[in-house]
Amino acid sequence: MTDEFNAAMRRAGKLVRAGNPKAATEAIQNALGAGGLGSMAKGSKSSFGKAKIGRGLRETLSGLAQSTLNGGDSTEPDLPEGATFDSGSFSCSAGSRDYRLYIPNLKGSAPTGLVMMLHGCKQSPVDFANGTGMNQLAEAHGLIVVYPAQSRMANMQNCWKWFDPADQMRGAGEPAILAGLMQQLQRDHAIPKGRSFVAGLSAGAAMAVVLGQTYRDVFDAVGAHSGLPYRAAHDVPSAFAAMGQGATGSDTGEFIPTIIFQGDADSTVSAANADAIAKHAPNGPEVLDDGNTGGRRFSRRSVMAPKGHVVMEQWTVSGLGHAWSGGNSAGSYTDPAGPEASREMLRFFLDLPRKGA
Repeated sequence: MTDEFNAAMRRAGKLVRAGNPKAATEAIQNALGAGGLGSMAKGSKSSFGKAKIGRGLRETLSGLAQSTLNGGDSTEPDLPEGATFDSGSFSCSAGSRDYRLYIPNLKGSAPTGLVMMLHGCKQSPVDFANGTGMNQLAEAHGLIVVYPAQSRMANMQNCWKWFDPADQMRGAGEPAILAGLMQQLQRDHAIPKGRSFVAGLSAGAAMAVVLGQTYRDVFDAVGAHSGLPYRAAHDVPSAFAAMGQGATGSDTGEFIPTIIFQGDADSTVSAANADAIAKHAPNGPEVLDDGNTGGRRFSRRSVMAPKGHVVMEQWTVSGLGHAWSGGNSAGSYTDPAGPEASREMLRFFLDLPRKGA
């Protein structure tokens, strides 16, 4: 059975990398069946092998999935005295997700706000924290930061499922899980009203846009770096088409304050998607400016709300690829050059008037 099994494992690896874990499972089960072990792999009640073989199969597939991922730097970040970066898990009727939670040394004061950071494909919460440097900025501003972790059971590449219609609506799927986590943290840490924000990179940015459209009562603003508009796709093929060519997307009415970052050299997510997100901004006075920061030129378009504050900012960074602008090279998908997206996002968030003000 060895040659057949090894060949099946190679086929399974290719299937996992192609995003088809079900077919990978069947390939391994067929190889086991050829050696007389198929019934155990498929859940035989035999006391000899049911749990052991099933567990081994899951571990095998998990290992194959891990081999396709580049999680970046998983080194735990240094913490200031009195700060914590703990692990947790949130569950609700829609499902569950693990997360990491950064709480700065508040020195007895209340937090000034809460930021949810959604990593991109092939990333992890620790990797994303290292790359964006958001913990360090949160420390300076008294902000709590939560980094949800996408489950490999949900997506083998750790991508948030922004492209799945079941995960584009209120009250179900990943939006319900993430909004539920946010609401729990708002209660647990007495977050001030109007000071709950969500930001992300790539698939994480696309999911942040989804949350901004479906849970405006939970999130007060969105930061989208290399993201896509709401309902830009309805399955995996249309997701790749939207990423490569751009998509118009749609919205549900009221615009949520949004800051957008996009590199004009991004070959993974077309810059047309940033335009599609920005086009839903309300009519208002616009300010156009440009400059050179961190060795890269940028242009910025700002749209003003009737009360005079900025309700939408669109940053286009020259020469930036599919990477977090001004990020830390300790994390994956970062570019240390250019304007610091993390710093600019927090500035945009915290400059917004509080609801009811």
